[in-house]
Amino acid sequence: MKLLVIGSGGREHAIAWRLAQSDRVEKVYVAPGNAGTALSDGLENLPISGARELIEFVKANNIDFTVVGPEAPLAAGVVDQFREAGLKIFGPTRAAARLESSKDFAKAFMKRHGIPTAEYETFTDPVAAHEYVAKKGAPIVVKADGLAAGKGVVVAMTEDAAHKAIDDMLEGHEFGNAGARVVIEDFLEGEEASFIVMVDGENILPMATSQDHKRLLDHDEGPNTGGMGAYSPAPVVTPDIHAQVMREIIRPTVKGLAAEGIRYTGFLYAGLMIRKREDGTSDVRTLEFNCRMGDPETQPIMMRIKNDFSEIVEAAIEGRLDQVEIDWDRRSALGIVAAARGYPMKPEKGAVIEQLPENSEEVHVFHAGTKIDDDGLTVVSGGRVLCVVGLGESIAKAQKTAYEAMKSVHFDGMQMRSDIGYRAIGR
Repeated sequence: MKLLVIGSGGREHAIAWRLAQSDRVEKVYVAPGNAGTALSDGLENLPISGARELIEFVKANNIDFTVVGPEAPLAAGVVDQFREAGLKIFGPTRAAARLESSKDFAKAFMKRHGIPTAEYETFTDPVAAHEYVAKKGAPIVVKADGLAAGKGVVVAMTEDAAHKAIDDMLEGHEFGNAGARVVIEDFLEGEEASFIVMVDGENILPMATSQDHKRLLDHDEGPNTGGMGAYSPAPVVTPDIHAQVMREIIRPTVKGLAAEGIRYTGFLYAGLMIRKREDGTSDVRTLEFNCRMGDPETQPIMMRIKNDFSEIVEAAIEGRLDQVEIDWDRRSALGIVAAARGYPMKPEKGAVIEQLPENSEEVHVFHAGTKIDDDGLTVVSGGRVLCVVGLGESIAKAQKTAYEAMKSVHFDGMQMRSDIGYRAIGR
């Protein structure tokens, strides 16, 4: 088989790497890919990104199926275009991807279908938005409506911070058209977790649970980022909570979309906030939907898959998810992100990545913001540069393995957190 993965981040490197482990997969093309996918066995970069050019390549090279990694091609309708051309592809249509590409759409959808989430209002008028914050008080959350690479969310602990976020988005155009409309919602307390499933239009196959670390600095301080590290499984998602999420959030979402004429296929990610009530039950609410796997959650999740992932994806494309299951490594996986100087606001590019740990059965380096320059050197080309994942018999042991490997990573200006996994270990 020959496969195609669309994207250039750490998520796409991890998906392509896992697919390439299959004995039946000859090659995985990654479009456009990064330095890591260029150097990995079984992978080959494809320096094109337009849907029309990708379709021509797939037809000319007899690609068996395509997997879409990031949100932007989904929102642009790449799945619709591939299907119109009669090609197999795993991902949601443009209509389905609105769950991620418009936070206002997602919140209104959840309200219509009784899916638990925070109370909210949507604004395009700065004056009305400021009045709403003055009425509600802080803490409060201000979100850009559109796609902002995971950085369009401000958790404002003071009213001044909320007012600044409104001004930055609605009047300062910090996120361009993505911030021309803002969703302002209640602040929820609790512990976050990432709940990712595969959907074939009808059947749902849950992935391993995971937990991301959004803030730039230790102790969850500093600005929001696309994610500074993650681990799997997430102990906060107990078997009871897992069943509750499937019952109250995931299945109603897939059924609700179907009732509105939208058949959902692809990865579906629910960002959760979990809080224990005094009576011992759990209050679980949806913070956001993503219509793809999370990054960096994908990296530890892919490290834990033991069976042939190409068979799982093929079953999903063919509507057979009820006939397959994923064999998970019982060990935990923990990934640490190394980011560029200046990330998340103004990442500096061009630093040479001088050294990296060797990949092994217990450690793997997944590239994200990297490229090979004209001199053949691997250099920084984006905000989140790479993710080092370690496996271990517990979260603590996986953490130790990953941080030990991180000692071998070096490039000028590197930023990383030193506490990835602290919540799970604290349990």
